Amino acid sequence: MLHSINDPRDLRKLTREELPALADELRQYIVDSVSKTGGHLSSNLGTVELSIALHYVFDTPHDRIVWDVGHQSYPHKILTGRRDQMHSLRQFGGLSGFPRRSESEYDTFGTAHSSTSISAAMGMARAAQTKGEDRVAVAVIGDGAMSAGMAFEAMNNAGVYENMPLVVILNDNDMSISPAVGALNRYLARLLSGNIYSATKKGIDSVLSSMAPPLREFAKRLEDHAKGFVSPSTIFEEFGFTYFGPIDGHDLDTLIPMMQNVRRLAKEGNGPQFLHVITRKGQGYMLAEADPILYHGPGKFNPQEGIKSSGAGKKTFTQVFGEWLCDMAQADPKLIGITPAMREGSGLVEFEKRFPDRYYDVGIAEQHSVTFAAGMACEGMKPVVAIYSTFLQRAYDQLIHDVALQDLPIVFAIDRAGLVGADGATHAGAYDIAYLRCIPNMLIMTPADEAECRDLLTTAYHQNHPSAVRYPRGAGIGNPPSAELRSLPLGYGEIRREAQTKGKRLAILAFGTLLYPALDVAEKLDATVVNMRFVKPLDIELIKTLARNHDYFVTVEDGCVQGGAGSACMEAMNLLGITKPVLTLGLPDVFIEHGDYNLLMAQCGLDAAGIEGAILARFPDLGTAPLNLKTPSDQVPVGK
Repeated sequence: MLHSINDPRDLRKLTREELPALADELRQYIVDSVSKTGGHLSSNLGTVELSIALHYVFDTPHDRIVWDVGHQSYPHKILTGRRDQMHSLRQFGGLSGFPRRSESEYDTFGTAHSSTSISAAMGMARAAQTKGEDRVAVAVIGDGAMSAGMAFEAMNNAGVYENMPLVVILNDNDMSISPAVGALNRYLARLLSGNIYSATKKGIDSVLSSMAPPLREFAKRLEDHAKGFVSPSTIFEEFGFTYFGPIDGHDLDTLIPMMQNVRRLAKEGNGPQFLHVITRKGQGYMLAEADPILYHGPGKFNPQEGIKSSGAGKKTFTQVFGEWLCDMAQADPKLIGITPAMREGSGLVEFEKRFPDRYYDVGIAEQHSVTFAAGMACEGMKPVVAIYSTFLQRAYDQLIHDVALQDLPIVFAIDRAGLVGADGATHAGAYDIAYLRCIPNMLIMTPADEAECRDLLTTAYHQNHPSAVRYPRGAGIGNPPSAELRSLPLGYGEIRREAQTKGKRLAILAFGTLLYPALDVAEKLDATVVNMRFVKPLDIELIKTLARNHDYFVTVEDGCVQGGAGSACMEAMNLLGITKPVLTLGLPDVFIEHGDYNLLMAQCGLDAAGIEGAILARFPDLGTAPLNLKTPSDQVPVGK
């Protein structure tokens, strides 16, 4: 049946009785597809029936559906003409793992960061009203995303527009808000969305409006309290929504009539509607149901056998951070670990087990996490905020106003710096160097490998200023960290290779893990290579020394070129009056697509071959034997 569905119009030709079988096919297709490509699994298995019901009831793409975060949108993609492209999911040139406007007219809004759906759908609904278009906008948001302030800001504003054709569907897959789903709840929800309730409510409102103000207020409170006994509606209705639910999000016989009712109410000018559905992550695939976290974002796996441990390999930077955090917490009782809903991703699982009283998962609330850390720091604690580079962007004002302006000693352990491969532009850590280094009091460190990551985390922890240590996803070269908690000298780089030919014409200043491809290039071009370690404070004295006996400079980093570490070097050289030519290499001024990490780095010219090619294109005379421009007595020792 699934292979006959090429768009939602085909879906709507099916009878209601045929839909459960379609759901079974769709769920199996998702398991088979994700097992071959990797991607998000548990969340998508939980939205199969919800996706079918949405496209069965709403007139998509005329009616707009916005998927919050969007990692649960695979069923939506399959039902909207992209079934036969699922083999390319998250591959270079293939389907994105998130909704994307350029990919399909059914992807009405690009998402990947959480809690944006209500704002976007509200904007679409108001735009439709302004243009006189008869359409409904739907926001599908998870209970986790509801913990972010932006969702409540949107709901607070939505209540102002009483006739707005907006539907918010709360996909509650953690049972964290509602009571157990049962026949009574389903009956009440359907009753409350039906014509009788709607007409009765209008009648009650009419009667209340004719009462004297004190009596009207008392009657309204009595109505609210009575309704509060049978459904958790109060908070949403206070925002101006009409609330229905909770209902079983896997029961199509309940979902479809409920959605038909809320769509009708929204189209008839009854204002914003709120439908609360209960779903289960991993639904229908036993292994994912048993461990939805493990199957949240798996790589390739055998569906019959499930995910198998890959065995001991090189430690990831995330693991290095997690071990360091536990060791430092053991050494200092003032250490506090904070994460905005990224316990597993940021490596805090073991820390939570060993130091539960010093572990804080604040939910998807990046702004709060930073200011919460600031309050801790004001009281003498030593907060460490574990956060992805792309998510720290969401707390930029708090970073400046609440942390840096007060010069508070907080460590930001910034994971997923640089490109992140299959997750693409929405999750790339391309901008942290640029947006951090312009902030006064902020220190920025770029470890080249696992061992240096641990040392620089310790270095950052002992500073009396806000400090950021940025490191990429996955493993480095496999340089094992020391068991000690040792610091490195603040603001000092190190020379890792000196040019052997007299004249030392080329100096490569490497930031972060690009030190190692830079070393490979240096062997071919006989260049000096510096592991800069620090973007801020920059080792200006080392740059000054290198300028005395090098003709050309190259900077390499895995962040954006504009405003990045290379820009910092050029600014320093300008202040010093150094006029040597500088080639800055980094991520180009475009959003980098999803795909294999090594392929993307090569596309950006940041693998060894790309770095070498860029250097020779800019400085073609380096392809010949370097000139000896100085006598040995003129040589100046470099390094610190």
